[in-house]
Formats: sequence, structure tokens, C-alpha cells
Amino acid sequence: MKICWTLIPFECYCQFAGGNNAGHTVVANGKTYHFHLLPSGIIQSNCVSVIGNGVVIHIPGLLAEIEAVKENGIQDCWSRLKISDRAHLVFDFHQQADGMLELEKGDAKIGTTKKGIGPAYSTKASRTGLRICDLIGNFEEFARKFKVLVDGYQKRFSQLEVNIEQELERYKNYAEVIRPYVDDTVYFLAEELKKGNKNIIVEGANAVMLDLDFGTYPFVTSSSCGVGGVSTGLGIPPQLIQNVVGICKAYITRVGGGDFPTYLDSEIGTKLQDIGQEFGTTTGRRRRCGWLDLVVLDYVNRISGLTSIAVTKLDVMDTFEEVKIGIAYIHNGKRLKSFPADHSILSEVEVEYVTMPGWKQNIGDCRQFSDLPANAQAYILKIEELSGILVQFIGVGKSRDATIKRF
Repeated sequence: MKICWTLIPFECYCQFAGGNNAGHTVVANGKTYHFHLLPSGIIQSNCVSVIGNGVVIHIPGLLAEIEAVKENGIQDCWSRLKISDRAHLVFDFHQQADGMLELEKGDAKIGTTKKGIGPAYSTKASRTGLRICDLIGNFEEFARKFKVLVDGYQKRFSQLEVNIEQELERYKNYAEVIRPYVDDTVYFLAEELKKGNKNIIVEGANAVMLDLDFGTYPFVTSSSCGVGGVSTGLGIPPQLIQNVVGICKAYITRVGGGDFPTYLDSEIGTKLQDIGQEFGTTTGRRRRCGWLDLVVLDYVNRISGLTSIAVTKLDVMDTFEEVKIGIAYIHNGKRLKSFPADHSILSEVEVEYVTMPGWKQNIGDCRQFSDLPANAQAYILKIEELSGILVQFIGVGKSRDATIKRF
């Protein structure tokens, strides 16, 4: 999120997909914030934050997150929040079912956060889901649909226990809490864009490699994480999207199941984890780390049409003797032309690397590209050369100002 602060002044900040399975840690004004459902722009006092129709919302989780943000000094977040009336709801029984489904998979488990995201999107796709507009509308009809939905889940999961009347009483109260902040966000954003002088930032909740269609299926999330999800998850027409900035670390990480070819199951990988504090914001799970993978970056660029990239956490590698970049996959003696759809191939490929000398000095105080050591500059320029994408931002520390903007 700190990259967004350096892009342009913005008046609106949106989240378009996912739920409280994703997490962002933001350090600003000397404080640390943990975001899941709330758009990170909520800490900007003159900014409206929008939770779009593509997000699935666990209301108890949202309320707890708002309370945590208020305790951290942001008292007016409700007044600057708009929740789409078309967003679907995640219920506690979705979360229980998520855990049960994961247990059923045994050794083939995906590594879900058990936040109910997959089951909620499943009910959305099967057209049995409940939306925010249902909750704040005719509550008797909401209750009827809720009972039908629970009945279907209990038939599938015999051990699932739901106190229907207690849940309905909770949601009747939730409806009154959120009602003032629910809006037709499609209309709101269209009107803001119509003014012609409003800058809108859209934040991706999950990485493109977790995209339901384009990610490392089945080790993916249940929504559209890429730039296409901006249109489906917010209602913003594609031709109005002006810039697409890809965010990638100077190395690569993954939480949950699934292979990734540049994974470092070694002291180097552990060093990246420890220095980079690579623990999931939502689950606290240790992220696996590996060298930057240009096969993945090229694939993401083909899907997203990146106008530039931001390379974050370059400082994590300050003490490394050498650094590597994965540039190609070799499978059965042949160089693959693109990222494979079949996930099983990823465990069989060999990675071709470019090896470069490390810079062996602290870069945390660098604020211009020219301030970086020559070897750090060379690393960034090599990424540009191999990917064909300009590196616009470089992260050299945790704080918001620890960012180099090149153009």
C-alpha cells in the first residue's frame, strides 16, 4: 500500500475482490496497521474508501477490524467508508465448512486460510448467496434465504451446527450498524470518474498467481485477482483504467500450498524469511521464499498489461554475497515458452538463473536511485532488461518514505 502513497494524490481508494483471507501490513505515521477487508486508504483522512461488489464480507471480521483501526487512532473511518450493496456475505458456517473441506483433502490440502472465502464465492456462483442489499432490505426474506442456505450446507456437512435464531438476531443488529455506510458503489464511482479530476486507486487483495483463472490452480483463491477483476469487482469500465502498477518483492514468497520453482529450501530461504519478517498478516503462517522469478513476472505482465512495476523489500537482501534471478524453466530438456497451466509441471522443472554480486551494505537511507550501491542498481536494471518493464518504485524499508521513485 505504501507504493500507492507515492503514485499520485488520490481521493478514493478501492478494494475489488477477496475477503478477510488477504492481509496488508502498513507502517504509517509511526504506527503499524493490519488490513484485511478495509481498504488501506482508510488511514488517509481526505480519502473515501470503497469495498466493492467483488469483495465477500464477513461482517463480524469487518467490525473487529474497524475497532482495531479506531484504537490505533483513526476515529472517523466509518464516515469515509462505502460498502457496496452488491457485495456478498461470508457467514460463520462458511468458515466452518472451509475447514471441513480442507480436512477432506488430506495430504492434497490447499492451505486455505479457513476464512470461508471459497464457500462464500461458491454460493455466489450457485446463485444461492446473500448480499448486503438482502441484509438491509426485507429482513423476513433475508431470514428465509438464510435458512435455506444453512439447510443446504447442513445436508452437505452433517457435523455442521448453526444456531439459526441466534445468527439471525446477530445479523438483524449488524444490518442497523452498517446501513448508513452501504451505497451503490458502481454509481458512486461512475459519478466520481465523470468529474474528470478525481484520482482513484484500486488495491489488489491477492497476487495474480492466486487468481482463480490464471493462478497456480488449484492452489489459488476464489476470485479474480488481476486487473480484469477491477471491472467485475467495482464496475469500472476497462478503458478508464489508465495505469497498472505491478507490485513484486525483490524475491518471491508464497503462503499456503503449491509448488513454486525458485523456492529456497535452504539457509538462504530462511534468511529471507527472517530478515523480511515473512509471516502472513492473516494467518501468521511462515511464508516460503525464493529468488525472483521472471517467468512469473512475464506471465503476469501478459495478463495485466503492466505500465510499470514496484520492486519492494530490496533492503532485505543487503547482506547477501550474491543474488539470483530465475529467467527460464527447463522441462524434460526443453525450455518452456510460458508459465505452464499444469501445476504438476512446476515440481519437475529446472530453473535457469542469472547470478549477480550482492551490494553488501545498508540501503535503508537511500531515497534516489543514484544513492543505491552500484550492484543494487545493476540488479534493478537487470530486472528491467529481462522483463521489458520499467521499475518505477523501489522499496528500501518498512516506512512510507522508504521508497525510491524513479519517474
